[in-house]
Amino acid sequence: MFNLILFGPPGAGKGTQAVRIAEKYNWIHISTGDILRAEVSQGTPLGLKVKAIMEAGQLVSDELLVEIMESVFVRHGQAKGFVLDGFPRTLNQARELDKMLGKLGQKVTMVLSLDVEEEELVKRLLKRALDQGRKDDTEEVIKNRLIQYHQHTKPLIDHYRDQGLLKEAMGVGSIEDIFVTLCSAIDAN
Repeated sequence: MFNLILFGPPGAGKGTQAVRIAEKYNWIHISTGDILRAEVSQGTPLGLKVKAIMEAGQLVSDELLVEIMESVFVRHGQAKGFVLDGFPRTLNQARELDKMLGKLGQKVTMVLSLDVEEEELVKRLLKRALDQGRKDDTEEVIKNRLIQYHQHTKPLIDHYRDQGLLKEAMGVGSIEDIFVTLCSAIDAN
């Protein structure tokens, strides 16, 4: 089983590329953001729990995210692979993910990091907020999310680089060009 983590700051294009990669390789796409937004829109107990956290641009607890991830992996136990989009975001989540995967007899296969300049990220996220009507993408929340990313998530680059799992790719250019670059990295693994 191929377990790919697609990594990068908010607005880097992880979701777009993760969906395309999952389709091409017939893998399961797991977006914690999509899962949590669906729970919020459906008004489930989980959704009510995370709504205030998400609207403030804060991170949902590691325990809750790992529980969600494990349920998806178990539900799709016969999958050829998974594309993780938006998880892990902290070193603790990475360690918990490794434990959870180990329990299931699996491991992280590869980490692809999309690199995009911060000015471009803010521009993309504000445009997405207008296009999709996403209330969680105000300029204040965007800046807070980028601060959270730099404080908590960026250390994961070194963590995965040290394990020999990290490959970096520019997340600027056409969607198709970025996709071709990412697929080339996957195919070379």
